[in-house]
Amino acid sequence: MENEWIFVDTPKKIRRAIDNFENTSVLSIDTEYDSFRYFREILCLIQIHANETTYIFDPLGKLNLSFLGKFFNDEAIVKILHAADNDIRLLKRDYQFDFQNIFDTHRAALILGLHQLSLEKMISHFLDTDLKKSKKMQRSRWDKRPLTDEQLLYAMQDVTFLPALYEEQLRQLRVKCMEETASDAFAKIATATWQEKIIDRRGHTKLAGYYSLNQEQKDLLRKLYAWRFRQAKTENCAIFMFLPDKVLFDLVQKCENIKEILPPEKFKLYGAHLEQIIRENKS
Repeated sequence: MENEWIFVDTPKKIRRAIDNFENTSVLSIDTEYDSFRYFREILCLIQIHANETTYIFDPLGKLNLSFLGKFFNDEAIVKILHAADNDIRLLKRDYQFDFQNIFDTHRAALILGLHQLSLEKMISHFLDTDLKKSKKMQRSRWDKRPLTDEQLLYAMQDVTFLPALYEEQLRQLRVKCMEETASDAFAKIATATWQEKIIDRRGHTKLAGYYSLNQEQKDLLRKLYAWRFRQAKTENCAIFMFLPDKVLFDLVQKCENIKEILPPEKFKLYGAHLEQIIRENKS
């Protein structure tokens, strides 16, 4: 599919994007974010397609992107997204944007009775076109700069298909008299808001091996589980990367050898604190 794309990194390119957005009735929107490595997911890219051009905006750069709010909140412009919930949540969290007149291709497909809801399956079903997406790129380091050409091409790929997908889904919704049902669902999705993760107070009891522990070990696991959650949140690190469950269990079962269990840098940073938690648990 022919498509021009621009990595927006100067005020001049922002002006070009604005001029384009002001002369369209449809915007296709996607984002790339990292929820794998971080406790609090990081918004890394915003891709917007309009009039055969895709603009790639960098939330981690120095440009002010608040101007996008005008277009996201414009009732006269249809905003097409796929599985819009997380995109909307993150854009609201980071920029306080409001959204009106969205069209979610994921929800539209569900309303139309499709059960295979990945974008690849949807494009094949509605457009009879193959979209081959790289799983490697999906998990690539979107938070690192500079981005590779392969990453940028991947980032612009989805939004180029959304206009045609929207047109076909809208046609089918109208034929089946489901347009109003879809509009109600889209309006609800547009109200989605981001919520901070909260600890599951019984989460430690759901870890494999919990019921093999004695009571003192269970109490220590509960305390270490809560400590790990707080520390991962403070450092904005994914919990499993900060301290895997296996290491947590090793600390509980071999608490006299924490220096041997923890990586050297972790022991240097947290060893004294963990030893204090272990001592207090024994008292």
